[in-house]
Amino acid sequence: MPTYPLYDNEGTHLKAANGHPLSDVTVDAALHDLVLDDIQIDKTTLQAQAQIARASGYAQLALNLERAAELTAVPRAEIIAMYQLMRPGRASFDELMTLAARLENEFAAPICAALVREAADVYRQRQLLKRPPAF
Repeated sequence: MPTYPLYDNEGTHLKAANGHPLSDVTVDAALHDLVLDDIQIDKTTLQAQAQIARASGYAQLALNLERAAELTAVPRAEIIAMYQLMRPGRASFDELMTLAARLENEFAAPICAALVREAADVYRQRQLLKRPPAF
């Protein structure tokens, strides 16, 4: 199991989402040639943090980190669109179920899909789903 703090104890194994080693992220690099992909966190780093959190008794934090790890496979523009859809009153129950299926099947994100399904049920109970247009 990884040890906390990751950078101090596992630093040689840490990398950005694009595969570059974390050691390449320096102030000098930031001033000259870093791009967003150079600093986007890698799925395995988030999974390691989730393991540490769970082992330390922080189950909810671990679950949040596991969801974040799943979302590293989702393009940024898609995440923004999904976020907009998840806001109360923005989607119907069916649209949220479609989003959950897409997360699970297209992006291999079953934990995120479960959260969307749970939200859809709660939105339905609390009447927070998108309402049909009034004519």
